[in-house]
Amino acid sequence: MLNTIMSETLPTDERYNTSFSRYLDEYRRSIENTEEFWNEKSKIIEWFRDYDRVLDDSKKPFFRWFVNGKTNVSYNCLDRHIKTDKRNKVAYIWVSESGNEKIVTYYGLYRRVNALARGLLNMGLRRGDHVTIYMPMILEAPVAMLACARIGVVFNVVFSGFGAEALAERIKDSRSKMVITADGAWRRGKIVELKSIVDRALELTENVESVIVVKNTNNEINMESERDFYYNDIIEDGYVEPEKMDSNDPLFILYTSGTTGKPKGIVHGNGGYPVWISNTMKWAFDPKDEDRYWCAADIGWITGHSYIVFAPLLLGVTSIMYEGAIDYPKPDRVWDIIERYGVNILYTSPTAIRLLMKYGDKYPNSHDLSSLKTLGTVGEPINPAAWHWFYEVIGKSRCPIIDTYWQTETGGFTIAPALGLGLPDLKPGSATFPLPGIDPVILDDNGREVKRNEKGYIVLRRPWPGLMLTVNNDDKRYIETYFSKFKDMYLMGDYAVKDDDGYIWLLGRADEVLKVSGHRIGTIEIEDALVSMKEIAEAAVFGKPDTIKGDTIIAFVTLKEGYEKSPDLIDYFKRKIREELGPIMVPEEIHIVDSLPKTRSGKIMRRVIKAVYLDQLPGDITTLENEASVDEIKRAVEELKRYTGD
Repeated sequence: MLNTIMSETLPTDERYNTSFSRYLDEYRRSIENTEEFWNEKSKIIEWFRDYDRVLDDSKKPFFRWFVNGKTNVSYNCLDRHIKTDKRNKVAYIWVSESGNEKIVTYYGLYRRVNALARGLLNMGLRRGDHVTIYMPMILEAPVAMLACARIGVVFNVVFSGFGAEALAERIKDSRSKMVITADGAWRRGKIVELKSIVDRALELTENVESVIVVKNTNNEINMESERDFYYNDIIEDGYVEPEKMDSNDPLFILYTSGTTGKPKGIVHGNGGYPVWISNTMKWAFDPKDEDRYWCAADIGWITGHSYIVFAPLLLGVTSIMYEGAIDYPKPDRVWDIIERYGVNILYTSPTAIRLLMKYGDKYPNSHDLSSLKTLGTVGEPINPAAWHWFYEVIGKSRCPIIDTYWQTETGGFTIAPALGLGLPDLKPGSATFPLPGIDPVILDDNGREVKRNEKGYIVLRRPWPGLMLTVNNDDKRYIETYFSKFKDMYLMGDYAVKDDDGYIWLLGRADEVLKVSGHRIGTIEIEDALVSMKEIAEAAVFGKPDTIKGDTIIAFVTLKEGYEKSPDLIDYFKRKIREELGPIMVPEEIHIVDSLPKTRSGKIMRRVIKAVYLDQLPGDITTLENEASVDEIKRAVEELKRYTGD
């Protein structure tokens, strides 16, 4: 792979102040001299006690990094900065839907974290206890995470869009003694009553002893005597000495939902994780001291953990935090914030990009976006049409797009262009090359490496510091899910191809594959073809069981502004798919709807669409941004049945 990369045409843009050869040198060192490389890169954080060994792989796949090293993530995010000129630098600029603003410096954040840490200690929490954090995107959320990290309490952040049952399940599995929440959250001008959801969840659990409530929306809530306490009543000014945590002590648990089965509690540690995320952010985005960085995600997901809270604070970066919907109160909300605060780096999801594309170019073109210098994407492969719009309309064809591929389990970026090491030529839709320390290979079902341009499973052949420690309470599941298909190699669970130039292209989840008349078809291929059409904003594709074909292809799409639903338009879409992908890929049905069911983080809920279409129970839909979209899917199906006579 290195020979292929080295044969690439290197970028000549002087703005990068480096050449791609630096990436090649760093990557080669990370593979050929792994322990020496990570011994050097571990110095990006401070250690209270140096480690005895860089890597212990004697109990693989339970790899342990920086063995017996002692550190503290809260200390590294705050204490060491307030001894420098970053003391009075802005850590967060917080903005609400209504335009309210709060600014907190590194020293101010340090004071807030210490005050909450003292309050938690006064309430009886001790090192090794577990806490669930269920909060909106407000400053108290990172404060709570950092306060827990400071005193050695393992935290479990639950996305504030989850309902009571999902919250209860995560509280129980994490054995949390306390819940930190807010009275409510603002969403599209309305209040989401978080405390009420917590109350219902606690009826389903028995292990929670106390609840701390932040006053955010000031809605009326129930407060249980001797259990519930207001945040402002328990904090106490003063210094709390950071616990000296072992590198492989758990830092947090974060649950990921699969298509079936119980959510997996991914456990990350105190040493390898901060080393990994701070290095990967530095490599990928190359943030400068004067930059303003906006990761437009939610703290409830791993993107928020790694690249809203920990990596930016570890590197001393100024971040934007936004509470609310990205297209509310008007579709130009994102562009207004970028102009108002001079955002230099914007990191968001392809789903969000396609949503904003739907409103057309007039909104971004009405704002001054000249402060932007780097764009980034996360969450799924970005289709070329969205890439070009992001690059040309938002970045004005001058901002590189850092397309990052990674997972909750990997802790941070694994494959991405490395602006900080020398940017390769970008190919729209490709995450390009692995970051240092990542050794990917694409295998077939029998474990053989596939040829160039052939699809296979993407697998990582060696460990890296950000790899999770295990699945909470389930070491067996950790092994079976990630290391059983290909022995001692980490299964990402996605399909990928490597092109003739060595660029890696991600093709979506390996379990999102249809079998149509004996052909294996990835849903993402059809979705990409649909959203590449100028009329289509978003697309969701799934398979309908068929006794003859195996699966028939069903698609639901939304249109961009200026286009209207018609039978002729649907026929046109089918013809275009036939021309581009062939007859086997043409959806049997294409339904045009006003909106698709999506979570509040912007992820299209394909399982909900499929379940409603097949007249099955859609499961928990409390995380949906717009539950009315489910009714629209039902109406589309009923209309089809009336038309066909089924």
